[in-house]
Amino acid sequence: MTAQPVEAVPDVAGVMRDMGRRARACADALRLAGPETRTAALTAIAKAVRGHAEAILSANRIDIERARGAGVSEALIDRLALTPARVEAIAKAVEEIAALPDPLGVETERWTRPNGLDIARVRTPLGVLAIIYESRPNVTADAAALCIRSGNVAILRCGSDCLDSSLAVHAAVVEGLTSVGLPADVVQLVATPDRAAVGALLTGLDGNVDLLIPRGGKSLVARVQAEARVPVLSHLEGLNHTYLHAAADADMARDVVVNAKMRRVSVCGATETLLVDAEVAGRLLPPVAEALIAAGCSLRGDARAQALVPAMTEAGEADWTTEYLAPILSVKVVDGLEAAVEHIRTYGSGHTEAIVTEDTMVAAEFLNAVDSAIVVWNASTQFADGGEFGFGGEIGISTSRLHARGPVGAEQLTSYKYVVRGTGQVRP
Repeated sequence: MTAQPVEAVPDVAGVMRDMGRRARACADALRLAGPETRTAALTAIAKAVRGHAEAILSANRIDIERARGAGVSEALIDRLALTPARVEAIAKAVEEIAALPDPLGVETERWTRPNGLDIARVRTPLGVLAIIYESRPNVTADAAALCIRSGNVAILRCGSDCLDSSLAVHAAVVEGLTSVGLPADVVQLVATPDRAAVGALLTGLDGNVDLLIPRGGKSLVARVQAEARVPVLSHLEGLNHTYLHAAADADMARDVVVNAKMRRVSVCGATETLLVDAEVAGRLLPPVAEALIAAGCSLRGDARAQALVPAMTEAGEADWTTEYLAPILSVKVVDGLEAAVEHIRTYGSGHTEAIVTEDTMVAAEFLNAVDSAIVVWNASTQFADGGEFGFGGEIGISTSRLHARGPVGAEQLTSYKYVVRGTGQVRP
């Protein structure tokens, strides 16, 4: 039975504090359950998602109808929409996470001191994670599965635009958990769209939340960073760049750029700015622009780019700082590698940057000079994805510099403790 959204909650803060207490109460049950039980839970969740497919799709239709009625753009509706194929992809993603090695208890390093003490660094869960996200109901399953795999209890707060869909997915998660004897509270979903619930999460729920993970637009992440009283793992916007160097292969440049922008425009790994080396702009930019326009992309360029492709409209300063999430691409002609790197430093969000070149020395310099979470050589920025990295899925792409960067999978959701084994040593 799928839960229904709760429009009005008299005491949101009280409800949220209770969720925090319940989450903390079952943390040890999940941590100590053992890898076999966690794997069985994930396998059962995937089966339940398939079994709940029609209920999930029916709930998603409600969300889409509500979004269209609110005037939401089609690009954002695409992020929200589920199809039978996408529901199956959700189930397969959970199965892929189930197949990952369980990270808990793994010794990442071990050594013996001169006094005979045996010291090991061992992976442990972070604890209780509060994950705040928007638009995508598949994140409900991805986040739940990654938390279970890494032994973390989760409190999920989706956007109001995908609440019905997320509740339907969450029902499958609970079914899978309880079928193997794990508490239902291992993964809780906030059932109200009331924004006060976010404010409550930011307080840490009386110390019961160990880490906040915001996954959404700039305003959401900015609010969480400004107001949170607990540590935050940030997933910022993807102001991603692809740079076509003077030694780029023309056919590769065209194919990589079109894919990087147009494969799926609404994902955070999409390229939003194309940088083209002035030395080869006359040769490379027109065919790349032609292919982009043919694929339905609108181009906004600086003066030099417009001179080569008159179909472009003029790019303003705001274009260099805009994550379009739409078939729009800003284009700039730059004077070499140093200028490209400087543009990325000035306008990038630290997410993903790519270079297309046949010059291995230039590629190495770019990969070293650009300090984003992901740097790419001769491939599309749309590979910025936990599944593509072999992580089975991701909570998000971390642009933080502490704890984890890039795709955050199960292993990145662990910390460690030191296990010290002695034979009676005492310190002098």
